[in-house]
Amino acid sequence: MPVTVVSFTRIGGESVLLLSTTVWAIITAVTPLLTKFDWNPLASMMIARFLMGLSQGVHYPSLASLCSQRVVEGKKGLLMSTMGSGSYLGTMMSGSLGSLMLEHYGWESVFYGTGLLAGLWSLAVWRYLLKGEVISVLGLSNHASSSSSLSNLRWLSLLKQPSVCAMVTTHMCYCSAFYTLISWLPTYFKDTFPHAKGWVYNVIPWFVSIPSAQFGGWLSDFLIMQGYGTAAVRKMMQFISMGVSSVFILILCIPVKFPSAVTLISVAMGLATFNSSGVVVNVQDLAPSCAGALFGFMNMCGAFTGLILVYLSGYLIEVTTSWVPVFSIITLVNVVGIAVFLMFGDAQRVDLEKTRRITHI
Repeated sequence: MPVTVVSFTRIGGESVLLLSTTVWAIITAVTPLLTKFDWNPLASMMIARFLMGLSQGVHYPSLASLCSQRVVEGKKGLLMSTMGSGSYLGTMMSGSLGSLMLEHYGWESVFYGTGLLAGLWSLAVWRYLLKGEVISVLGLSNHASSSSSLSNLRWLSLLKQPSVCAMVTTHMCYCSAFYTLISWLPTYFKDTFPHAKGWVYNVIPWFVSIPSAQFGGWLSDFLIMQGYGTAAVRKMMQFISMGVSSVFILILCIPVKFPSAVTLISVAMGLATFNSSGVVVNVQDLAPSCAGALFGFMNMCGAFTGLILVYLSGYLIEVTTSWVPVFSIITLVNVVGIAVFLMFGDAQRVDLEKTRRITHI
């Protein structure tokens, strides 16, 4: 974690964002070439995927760091939701255009095309966010250097705060449930509706998620600007994301027809995007001085628990030959996460007192 902290606070979120997008653009574009290496294609692919995960792992934390430093209260929900919509749009394009490219031009074309798009995005970051200049470590603003004092010394002590623990726990539950849902959905539809067209259930839920995320971000910012408490708004958005969406997931435990299944999944995934204006923004409310590093820690925990739950769900499917345990455990995890956040979640900044205390040591 100290490496992550240094990268956000000393190098700057802009430079980290540029570096990460450039690295994964290059790796994606050269992936087909790595498979043709004579010495050890498997080893080269493993190294490439490791570097890919490393570069993508700092993407959202760097965005959180930039948002906490540059965006005023009442505007963060829509911005984070908009950025989250980009991933839904990319997934939808991969499931539709990627499938066509795969069919007509071969699997290599998918990597070349994706790498090209990532490279263009990297160029846009350099041109419009950094204005053609890479921020130097020695050329930091006073804000960045002062905000790094907490992060470099004792930012882990924030985890002792109940509101921070609740935020991290809820994010872990959300990631676990969401990763499990999207990982097993194609298998669910293929097993339950073997004659259904794959592009329908691979595209429609993500298509619904884009406007839903935008609406959730707008709604959260609107309520805050109208005078509603930030903590109450964050809890309401997270309740919709994990609580209300679980109702539609739980309905899948009973036999339904294909159109109903697609509708239920689409609504559930659409409501789940409200997380972008809930816990995702809450990290900027609680600890804006180290929002990027703390968000990176949250994502790391969420990825780990998500891996475990995806594996457990696969085991339950194999043993029970039923999808009821999977949808039930997703609902249970969501209920636990939202209950913790409703009881202990808050939006009051908790790093100010610790920053003062550290500067006097």
